[in-house]
Amino acid sequence: MIMSWQAASLFLLGGSTVLLLLGMPVAISFVAINIAGALLFLGGEAGLQQVARNSIAATLNFSLTPIPLFILMGEVLFHTGLAIKVIDGIERIVRQVPGRLAVVTVVAGTIFSAISGSTIATTAMLGSLMLPVMLRRGYDPVLATGPIMAIGAVDMLIPPSALTVLLGSLSGISISKLLIGGIVPGLILSVAFVAYIVIRVLTRPELAPAAPIERKTGWARYELLVLYVLPLASIFVVVVGAMSAGLATPTECAALGALATMALAAVYRVITVDNLMRALRGTVAISGMILFIILGATTFAQILSFSGATQGLVAAILGHGLSPMAIVVGMMLLLIFLGIFVDQVSMMLITLPVFMPVVQQLGIDPIWFGVLYLICMQLGLLMPPHGLLLMTMKGVAPPQVTMAHIFRAVLPYIAMSLVLLAALLAYPPLATWLPGR
Repeated sequence: MIMSWQAASLFLLGGSTVLLLLGMPVAISFVAINIAGALLFLGGEAGLQQVARNSIAATLNFSLTPIPLFILMGEVLFHTGLAIKVIDGIERIVRQVPGRLAVVTVVAGTIFSAISGSTIATTAMLGSLMLPVMLRRGYDPVLATGPIMAIGAVDMLIPPSALTVLLGSLSGISISKLLIGGIVPGLILSVAFVAYIVIRVLTRPELAPAAPIERKTGWARYELLVLYVLPLASIFVVVVGAMSAGLATPTECAALGALATMALAAVYRVITVDNLMRALRGTVAISGMILFIILGATTFAQILSFSGATQGLVAAILGHGLSPMAIVVGMMLLLIFLGIFVDQVSMMLITLPVFMPVVQQLGIDPIWFGVLYLICMQLGLLMPPHGLLLMTMKGVAPPQVTMAHIFRAVLPYIAMSLVLLAALLAYPPLATWLPGR
């Protein structure tokens, strides 16, 4: 069927967006658009056969293997109770500082980010464990919930991260360099969050009343740090070290990380058949959902290109004579806007088929662009009213914590993430220096 690129763009991109806004699951939305697009642009029955072939090829892509392995690391950590040991170990070494429990949450969440591939799991776990304690100590609900959601979003930047692997796979960006590129921005955000909490509580002490803490001395203070925190954190060092040194591929590092996590759980004698099966079921459920979405992504990009929509959109963007920096800023603003309405995977499926040809034609550093993209997706997790981590927090929070509390809580952390995004735009080495090493 002959159709202008403008009409094809409206049908494919607009149609998929409308289906998502109507509440249809992401995977089903793109499969439906793919079938319609195959009938219109790929020659009817022959097009449907091509959709089937693409689906098989997409799900057999070996570069996607780290996704279930990274997710498994987090699932084992949470279901075996090792996560609680990490929080206890961090709490023992953090001295009496303003907003101490909120600071403990950020530090513990940063460590979880280094051994878990799931932002939702990190937020749900910290919300279940730390939020009730902070509320019992008299913490303001806004101050208590903000750090939990903010550090959960940072999980996307610090490897291992399933969404980073997915972004690298769909965009053609080096997965290992993209994983490593998120480390410095992620750590910058963690430090900024701690600084904000301390300054905020110093100016308004009533937000987080100081409570007497049980002071442990000697070995008792560092016991859990040495026995649990450092061994689990060493998994991150091994995984990232092997990738950065070129000793192993992301898939091999993910397998090594998953094996090491289960081995440590076995050494601590906390792994049982029951919690292992729960971890495996959780891994299968999340991985299956992601792979089903990928199943539609490859065909969607191909139909978009075959219809002429990709080439038309790229020519229209480049035809305005804007500088590469102006185009990148425009892309980031569009991603932030999309983050208000759709989830992160949908953002990738809608924008990457158009963005990546522009990035390639302009000669933009793909690692820099990829890290900027990750920060925009991280912002989307926190954006009211539909941010995924906002919904997760409401699901695990006590009844006295309202959505108004949650919306107000994330605003300072969104502002800090926007400042980091601006800093990366102005100074790309923040994202490219470590992968370049």
